[in-house]
Amino acid sequence: MSTLAPETTMEEAAIRVFAQRFFDAIEQGDVDTVRESYTEDVGIWHNFDDKVQTREENVATLQGMVGRISDRKYADRRIEVFSGGFVQQHVLWGTRKDGSRVSMPACIICRMRDGRIARLDEYLDSAHVAVFRQVF
Repeated sequence: MSTLAPETTMEEAAIRVFAQRFFDAIEQGDVDTVRESYTEDVGIWHNFDDKVQTREENVATLQGMVGRISDRKYADRRIEVFSGGFVQQHVLWGTRKDGSRVSMPACIICRMRDGRIARLDEYLDSAHVAVFRQVF
């Protein structure tokens, strides 16, 4: 019997569950879960500044975003799993303190080791980043 979708392997299923939990934690402002989702030596790279953040630097960045942007929601999540990680495209929506709704399309590539993210490459439009970082 033929199926339209290939059979999901256990590794693929586990990675999909992990990715769902990781982005749900950011939506909920649960930075402790995000911190625990990273290996101790994780590198988080952003295309807009070409810098690599440590785990604690990234957690501080996320805490700042959580403080500025409420009602966070990852919409249009599209995930592709590969051996040892995943790619997710999405649009992050939220509300700034001034009441403005903002959005940021993104592409995230995560490489995993021992069930956690060891490398995260984040592709964002710098104009959208600037709007998210505005303080009111």
